[in-house]
Amino acid sequence: MKKLPKISAAEWEVMKVVWDQPPLTAGQIVELLSSQKDWNHRTIKTLLARLVKKGALAYRAEANRYFYAAKIKKEDVINYESQSFLDRVFDGVTMPMLAHFVKTAKMSPKEIQQLKAILKEKEGRRANADHS
Repeated sequence: MKKLPKISAAEWEVMKVVWDQPPLTAGQIVELLSSQKDWNHRTIKTLLARLVKKGALAYRAEANRYFYAAKIKKEDVINYESQSFLDRVFDGVTMPMLAHFVKTAKMSPKEIQQLKAILKEKEGRRANADHS
């Protein structure tokens, strides 16, 4: 996997907006984030510039407007950040992390059923791999 840029919590908020509705103008991003966060337009434009410099966003200029789109996939960043968290906090071992979240998370009966279905599917794939 290619090296992904380190994205701060504030930059993550900008990326979520761009991932959801690309391409967006700087003005559209400012408008969307200003309604969600107590950030001024300069803060948001600084975050956009940082994300471009890091290689997370690309832009194109068109008639005095800048259109931004992600250069990295949300799924790739989630996978990278998840693995980084697992390595840092749980020494790369999955079971303690899963046990912690299952024990401490507030889960609805529907979410518990979804978790059971995921585990059952995982177990079925494992059994099939063992028989191959």
